[in-house]
This record gives sequence, structure tokens and C-alpha cells, in this order.
Amino acid sequence: MRKNWLYLFLATIVMIAPHQADAQRNMKKKYRNKANDPKSGLSYDKKLDWADGLFAQGSYFNAIDYYQQLKQNDERNPYITYQLADCYRATRDYVPAAHYFLEVKYMGKRLFPYSTYYAGLMLKQQGEYQQAIEQFREFLADNKKSATRRAPNPIEAIENNPDRTIIPMDMKEIKKRAEKEILGCEKAIASIKDPEPATLVNAGPNINTASTELSPYPLGDSALVFGTIGRNETIVTTTRRGARANTPYKEKFMYSHKQPGYVDSFQWPMPFYDGQFNDPNFHTANGCWGPGGEKFYFSKCAEDESDSNHMKCNIYISKFEITGWGAPKIIEGLNEPGHNTMPFVAKVGKKEVMFFSSDRKLQSRGGYDLWYSIIDPRSGSFGRPQNCGKVINTSRNEVSPYYDSRTQTLYFASNGQVSFGGYDIYKAQGGPSRYRGLQNMGYPINTCADELYYILDPVGKPDGYVVSNRIGSYSTKNPTCCNDIWRIQYEPKLVVMGKVIGKKSQNLMPETVVKIVDQKGDLRTYNSEDGEFLFSMARSHSYVITGDKPGYTSTRASVSTMEIKRSDPDDTVHVTIFLDSVRNSFSVSNIYYDYDKSTLRPESVASLDSVVQFLTDNPSISVEIYSYTDAKGNDEYNLQLSQRRAQSVLDYLEKSGIERSRMAARGFGNKNAVAPNQVNGKDNPYGRQLNRRTEFRIVTDLPTRRVLYNSALPGSMDQQGKNLEVEPEGDDY
Repeated sequence: MRKNWLYLFLATIVMIAPHQADAQRNMKKKYRNKANDPKSGLSYDKKLDWADGLFAQGSYFNAIDYYQQLKQNDERNPYITYQLADCYRATRDYVPAAHYFLEVKYMGKRLFPYSTYYAGLMLKQQGEYQQAIEQFREFLADNKKSATRRAPNPIEAIENNPDRTIIPMDMKEIKKRAEKEILGCEKAIASIKDPEPATLVNAGPNINTASTELSPYPLGDSALVFGTIGRNETIVTTTRRGARANTPYKEKFMYSHKQPGYVDSFQWPMPFYDGQFNDPNFHTANGCWGPGGEKFYFSKCAEDESDSNHMKCNIYISKFEITGWGAPKIIEGLNEPGHNTMPFVAKVGKKEVMFFSSDRKLQSRGGYDLWYSIIDPRSGSFGRPQNCGKVINTSRNEVSPYYDSRTQTLYFASNGQVSFGGYDIYKAQGGPSRYRGLQNMGYPINTCADELYYILDPVGKPDGYVVSNRIGSYSTKNPTCCNDIWRIQYEPKLVVMGKVIGKKSQNLMPETVVKIVDQKGDLRTYNSEDGEFLFSMARSHSYVITGDKPGYTSTRASVSTMEIKRSDPDDTVHVTIFLDSVRNSFSVSNIYYDYDKSTLRPESVASLDSVVQFLTDNPSISVEIYSYTDAKGNDEYNLQLSQRRAQSVLDYLEKSGIERSRMAARGFGNKNAVAPNQVNGKDNPYGRQLNRRTEFRIVTDLPTRRVLYNSALPGSMDQQGKNLEVEPEGDDY
């Protein structure tokens, strides 16, 4: 069976994986080639049995080696490929996992129907959201007619099914999960486009190692207590039959002070000797102080003697007395043997409450749920644990609770809610029993990887920490194998909110698309049904905001955050966008050329930029480009030259980002002169220059394409609009 991977810090494989990798490297030193490895000479069936045995006991890194050897000899075997994919999935190596699940899908989708689902899952955890959506939709399409009976734990049932065959009674739940994964992908795409105001940086090599770090707990703004196995001198090596080396690793507490004078930089960590919480016979982590700092709560886990792949975890308490910290004691009446971990104690209103994660069965919603127990203020005893309820808990796992008493908000990690990939951080207000406003914390707090153990600083500006295996974490085997502690540096919340107003009516303009674009050209839109809008902004940006409504032109508002510092307070900027009839807004200088040339003159380029801005701000408007020549040359040549001139303007506008479909170019030769080409029988250079020109017709997006402005005629758009109700026709116009 698989390891129970939610015992102390959510993923046994995350903690054991680096040590398995070390063990594997040690094996390779001993057996430098297949000839020296006694298992490489086994028959195909015996080697397969050996690999399956390693897989069953959770020795995935070693199993990968043997499955790869088997695959070299039997490349098209879907079972071996599936096992290989599952090993990479278990070690959180998402890229090869997706590759091999896709291979299985093409080899034998009917035999391994869940391969498509898992391919989507591994693509999702790489951040390849569109590709993941395609796989999930394919999985749903392939299984429309599957049986729909329910199963208590369908995901686990599938994972523990050794034959990897269809389990009809699980299909309904898996299909629901696939639909939720699609929704998570779509929400992730949207959140990445509109990120939360935060920057995440790795806490650095003095905190993190190539193994796993977890359960950060800030001591004010000066130090950090955390759990780690990365600095143990001994490691565990797992054999085929489950025997363990006699130099076992243990999770333990350490702490590190911040570097003076450096922002979020930490000194070399030291063993955490307070209270002798670390125990050489147990894994210890998930520490927290109760309100007042006189009680310390933490998890202690030990291997189950009857099953070395399972951990028994309990919550302990140590009290500070006159002579120092007392001996840690298991909390009576709270622990259900072997099923409790991740305590966090906080004030909820006037009550002191312990939150914790447990997979106890009675009143559970499935998997690990979040529970709470109210602490008696007189006796210090713990009330009967209560489930935190359906707003928080799902049929899968909810873990690593943190409660912020300042805002009455519960933060936790879940892989059962709609997530961006694996575990995400969520928050909900209320507690301890009722909650409202459940919310995904958004990107970049959450990514396609796993995020766990969110916690805020207790003092000062509320920066915080999160544990994640995202790209950028230290690792031994693959870039996403192992968890690191990441520092969250919250940015000031910068918001621009405003209204879209009709210039004449001074009323809100409903059904308007509001656009905001930054200096890099990144565009976001807001579909305003009532004429009001809101956008979040980031520091060091400049923005332009416009409205888009058919039949109207828009003013623009500019907002800059270039000078704002990270330490500055939150800020909201209010702007107003005015929409007006298109005929009331725009004018342009004529565009001129040199004699016998279609190349734009420099002063003409400057004029065209105003056209570009106008058309960019008003995407429902189209433009017709009319170009002319002077009277020199024959009519046919001049007609061709004028067409090239019109085309040069269109090309310039298109290169500036205006869609070609919104423009039409037309040359009229030497017709419709605006000045005499000759005066008293002599050549008139000035008049000919005026005649070498380009004019614009600004037209609506209506089928009649009324001309609303003619740059060749006098008057504003208001004045011209009274006379230009119908577009004139004919070459002479």
C-alpha cells in the first residue's frame, strides 16, 4: 500500500524523497553499472516484481530506475509506463509524469482510463493550464456513459487499484473532480492576469535545504522557528522488504535570526533547545505558542510498529513554569490515537481555541479535515473536538490551519477546493464553527505547485510565509520534489476605481467595456454593466484607462504608480471616463508627401500618431484613408501613386497596432485639388504640396457606415455631422 503521506507535514514522500535520492546515489556508487547491480540481472518477471515491491512500499526513486530498465526492454508496455508515470507523480516530478501518462493514454486508454485524467493533472501542476483543460475535457468526453455509483474515497480507490482497471462505481466522483480541475485551471489563468499585490522570495539557503522545510512560525519580526530534516547527519534508506537503516532521520525544530540591516535575510540556523521539544525518537514539527506565550503546542509523530509506511501523530503541550519549560505531555481528551497533527491555538473573540488537522472518521467529511477544540480558561482542559464545517472541509484534505485573531480569519491549505494545482491556500472569516466568504488567496500566493503553511507576521506590516515546492525551491532530484519556506512580501493594495459618464447626459453609461493597459502593452478589461469599474494596480507601472461602447468615443485617464514604495500605505485612485458621440471628439492634420514619393514625411508621422491613439482608444471606430497627388504626370500614374500613398498610411497604422480590418485605403490621383497647381501659368510648388495629401473619413461601426468626419472639410465633427449624414459616392469625392 501507499505511504500515508499526511502525517506530520502533509507529504511523507516529500520528506523521504530526498533521502531516497541520497540512498539511490549511494546504491549507484556501489553498483556503478548494471553488471554490478545484482537486480539488473534478474529475469524480466522478477525485476518487475522487484520494481512493484519498491513502488508498494513508497521507494519511488529506486522504483523509477528499475521501471526504466524494464521499459527499455519493453517500450510499448502500458503497465510499466503507467507505473513509471505514477512514480514520477508521487515524487512530484510533473514533466515526465505528464509525458508517461500521455504515452499510456495513446497506448491503451481503455485499459487505463484514468491516464487521461492524470495527464491533465500533471499538466496542470506544471502550469500548462490550456493543455490540462484539453485532457480533462477529453476524459469527460470518453466517459459520458460510465456508471455513476458513489464510492467513499474514489481518488484513493483508484490510486490503490493495482490492476489499474476501470472502477465503474468511482467514475462519477472522478468526473466531478475533473470538472473542478477545469474550473481551477480557468481561475488560475484569470488570477495570473490579475495577480495579488505580493512578491514571494525564497527564504534562502540558511533556512532551506535540498530536503524539506515546513511549519514556519515567526517570532515577532526578528526570528523564525521552523521544522527541517535537511541538516540531519544521518538518513534513512529503505530496502525492498521494508527494513530501515539503523541511522534514521528525524524531523526537528530549528530557528534562525534575521540578518541585521537586510530585508528578509536570515542567519545560519541554530538548534531549538527551548523546552527540549525535539525528541530523537520522534519527528517533531508544527509548533506554535498559545496566546500569552506560556504554552507551546506541537506535533510528535512516530512510525507505526505494525506498518513502517504509516505514522502515528499526536499533539503535545509544554507549559512554561518557574523553572522553565515543563516536559511535553500528550493532550488528553483531544487526541484520537494516531490521527492528529498541525495544531494552531489562537483567540477567537474571547475564547481560546485550538485548530488542528485530523483524519478521524467520526463526523468527518473525508480525508483530513480541520477541527477545533475550545480550551477551558480555568482548567486548561480541551473541549470535545468539533468539525469546522462544510464551508471549510471537503471530501479530500484540509490541513495547516492558521488563525489571525486580528482579522478573525482562518487560513488553511486544501486540495479539495477549486485550486490552481495541488494544495492551495484559502481563507474564510468567522470561526470557530461558522465561516463565510471562502476565498482562494490567488496568484502569486498560490501557483500550479503545492502551497501549505500560510502564516502572517504577528507585528508590523503583515508580511508572511508560505511553504511551497514551486520552481525556485532547493531540490536534490527534480525542481519540484521538495518543499521550501518562502517569504511573502505584501505590496500596498493599489486600486483604481471609477465611473463611465455620458458627456452630454452626465449619467452612468451601462454596458461599457473598460480597458486598462500598462506601459508594456498588457491589457485587462472590465465588463461594466452599470458604468462603474475597478482594477487593481502594481507598483512601478503607468496605466491608461479608456471605455469602449459602440457608437461612442472615449476620453482617456492616465494613472502612474512609478513613485510608490513597498512600505507605502494602500491607496485608491478615482477616475472618470467620458463617452461622447463619435462625431464630437476627433480632428487630425493632413498628411503630406514629397514630390513623386509615397514615403511619409516626418511631420506626417507625428500627425498619424494621434490617429493611432484615437483608434486604439476607440476600437469600434473604423477609418477610410483617401490619398491624392498633384497635377503633374498622367492620370493613370497619379492614380497608382495615390494608392501607394494611401497604402503607406494604412501600413503605418497597422504596424502601430491597428487591425487591418478596421481600415480601407483608396487613391484618387489628382482629383479634388485643394489648391491651384499653377498660378498665372506658372508652377505653384506650395499648392502642389497641399494637393499631395491624405485625408480621413471616420466612420461608425454601423452597417450604413455614415461618414462622421472628413478631415478635408472645415469645421468640427459637430458642425460636419449636420451635413454629412450619408457617405458621398463616386470618384470625384
